[in-house]
Amino acid sequence: MSGRVGLGYDIHAVGGDRPLVLGGVRIEGPGLVGHSDADVVAHAVADALLGAAGLPDLGALYPAHDDRYRDANSIDLLDDVAARVREAGYQVVNVDVVVNAEAPRLAPHVASMTAALGTAVRGPVGVKAKRGEGVGAVGHAEAIAAWAVALLEEVTEGS
Repeated sequence: MSGRVGLGYDIHAVGGDRPLVLGGVRIEGPGLVGHSDADVVAHAVADALLGAAGLPDLGALYPAHDDRYRDANSIDLLDDVAARVREAGYQVVNVDVVVNAEAPRLAPHVASMTAALGTAVRGPVGVKAKRGEGVGAVGHAEAIAAWAVALLEEVTEGS
């Protein structure tokens, strides 16, 4: 197998009056500031997939200055990204995600995030929740961040 790897990252400040959505799952707690629904987990996964496929990044495809994407559902955007990846001739081998939040506790939501993300990318996804341990913006509960790594393989005829 010849694979391609992509790395994605996103961070959003806590605040505003929108609901908190992470990995496509609505979670009790303060929302995040952003143009779309500010789902840092879905955004990190999308950029990892786009990078692995050699496609433009999330901001280039769905720019924050474009009102079509205001309050957009990031799982819908991720579904579109996964379609673009398939159109480019790749399939997802796996995606691994780390989401870093001091609050709220994310462990009870990991299975739901894993399922929502896996459905959108049409492949296996692993999600791990970590805390900021009092360090930096995440540790002071001022932001939530996520990192993702995606492995793609080229689709060949007959596969």
